Amino acid sequence: MTIRPWIFALLLLAAGALGGAAAFGLQMLRPATGDVRGYLLANPEVIPEAMTRLQERETGKLVAQHRAAIFDPWPGMIAGNPQGDVTVVTYMDYACGYCRASLPEIERLIASDKGVRMVYRELPILSAESRTAAAWALAAGQQGKFLAFHNALFAAGRPSDATIAEAAAKAGLDIAAARAAVGSPQVAAELDRNLRTAGAVGITGTPAWVIGDRVISGAIGEDQLREAVKAARAKG
Repeated sequence: MTIRPWIFALLLLAAGALGGAAAFGLQMLRPATGDVRGYLLANPEVIPEAMTRLQERETGKLVAQHRAAIFDPWPGMIAGNPQGDVTVVTYMDYACGYCRASLPEIERLIASDKGVRMVYRELPILSAESRTAAAWALAAGQQGKFLAFHNALFAAGRPSDATIAEAAAKAGLDIAAARAAVGSPQVAAELDRNLRTAGAVGITGTPAWVIGDRVISGAIGEDQLREAVKAARAKG
């Protein structure tokens, strides 16, 4: 069997993602394409594993390019240890049931790992009410009452004028000041930036997480959150 040059180049690229040993192995096999086929048949896990690593590497580059927009919080949109060694960024929508289900897991992570710095970002993608709710959350952050509003609104149900008003009252917001903030260009710009940044790093739904240089989508559960934090901490 003859392996076309472009296929061999792809294999070398894949092997490079896995590290020097695999790349060297394929380079040594280059004169004998039959041996390359044999190598792949004996090691079929090489290609998907390498492609995953390549994708993670490229995602890491995108995260680095947008670092400030991801990791620098809007005022008040932070929890855990402000000086923590690992930052966990969560993108949420108040109309997202999976986001609501993730709240206890986030609280347990923060409570048990004193090295976690938690940054919350609004990603209103599910409804018009989602954007209104997100704007109120940013206004609450400016008043130092984000978490109180955040938790109250998720507890109240899907975002609506009634549930937003209920959450604002429970959080003790200055309503007049919050209304002014909600309609401000600064809040609109922050929401638009979140949407652009999320798209740039490949986030298409909520909840989504950026932990270290990784982007993770979905309600991944407490164990996977801890594993991602551990991996980020190991990278330093």
